[in-house]
Amino acid sequence: MPDPVPDLVQHQHPDVAAALPRAAAPAASRTPLPERPPVPASAAWRDGDPVGRRRFADLGPFRLEAGGRLPAVRLAYETWGTLNAARDNAVLVLHALTGDSHVTGPAGPGHPTPGWWQSMVGPGAPIDTDRYFVVAPNALGGCQGSTGPASTAPDGRPWGGRFPQLTVRDQVEAEVRLADLLGIDAWHLVVGASMGGLRVLEWAVTAPARVRALAAIATSAQTSGDQIASFHTQLAAIRADPRFRGGDYYDAPDGEGPHVGLGIARQIAHQTYRSARELDERFGRIPQGAEEPLAGGRYAVQSYLDHHGDKLARRFDANTYVRFTETMVTHDLGRDRGGVEAALASVTARALVVAVDTDRLFLPAQSERIAAGIPGAGPVRTIRSEFGHDGFLIEEDQVGAMVREFLLETATDDAITG
Repeated sequence: MPDPVPDLVQHQHPDVAAALPRAAAPAASRTPLPERPPVPASAAWRDGDPVGRRRFADLGPFRLEAGGRLPAVRLAYETWGTLNAARDNAVLVLHALTGDSHVTGPAGPGHPTPGWWQSMVGPGAPIDTDRYFVVAPNALGGCQGSTGPASTAPDGRPWGGRFPQLTVRDQVEAEVRLADLLGIDAWHLVVGASMGGLRVLEWAVTAPARVRALAAIATSAQTSGDQIASFHTQLAAIRADPRFRGGDYYDAPDGEGPHVGLGIARQIAHQTYRSARELDERFGRIPQGAEEPLAGGRYAVQSYLDHHGDKLARRFDANTYVRFTETMVTHDLGRDRGGVEAALASVTARALVVAVDTDRLFLPAQSERIAAGIPGAGPVRTIRSEFGHDGFLIEEDQVGAMVREFLLETATDDAITG
């Protein structure tokens, strides 16, 4: 997933830290970089850190689809708005790979970055919190308060590399239990993009009676070979970092964690988040500042990727990146259900399916498959964007109009049938 506030500056990136070690170059070939503190071994939220707007739900022990077990699971979540007396105005918002429960709201204690979908949720927004009760959990395996690799295991140490493998179905089962605790029998809408969209679809198949409407944005019912290949290289980058230590790095001092591998993984992923045309037109072969590529310096696009690798390493956790990426590798809505088309045909919710026309991570054809398979889906709605997959965040006017219109349609249909 792209960063909560996409970087739209043009061509030059002077405030780029030395996120990744590089071969020495003549001093004149590199733009001087400001001093920055060393990258923390992990930016995971830990017990004792400021809570911010988080709430916590204890869900008890968990048996996992791949055969593992967690003796206790906790989900961190945030809410906005008020659950009405009929308990039928709840909306579930599901985050993407490097997101969390902080969908909207300012940065502050406990929340180092502003909400990642600020334009979509709030009073008068497309998902209007004057009307809807919005719930956003940090997914199981996350690093912002939910049980994950940075959490304390029964022996008093972080789980680290011992944290068991998760699937999208495990994450949705945890969210089902959260809904039970909140007293929500059915969601008015379940909405998410990218990795969040995988969970949207899984919700609609796992618990069809509990999803009245869904919005699956820039996502897929089954990851493709091309996507698995990209995810594999990202996993390999992290695991090859000697400071990853098999996932057991939480006691490492700042600067000694797996930030090199995590930064490279982010750079690989970021190429799939933006379109080839945008990167070429925005950066092309322009050098970075006064740097000379023939003397060991970088092109501006290299600086841009270095910047995003460093930025993620300072706010995320390598183990969570690994576990979340594994859930995408194994994602298959049709597993043990007779195939993808049979699974999609079982969905009873009204469905809004949205693609980004320049997306090269979750291709528009994958959205077409979803819309063709769900009985209650209309034609795919398309976001027109130069920015590729990131369009679901950047093109807020288009996305907001689609979601607002869909919610209005579902409310009108409910009124007619009710």
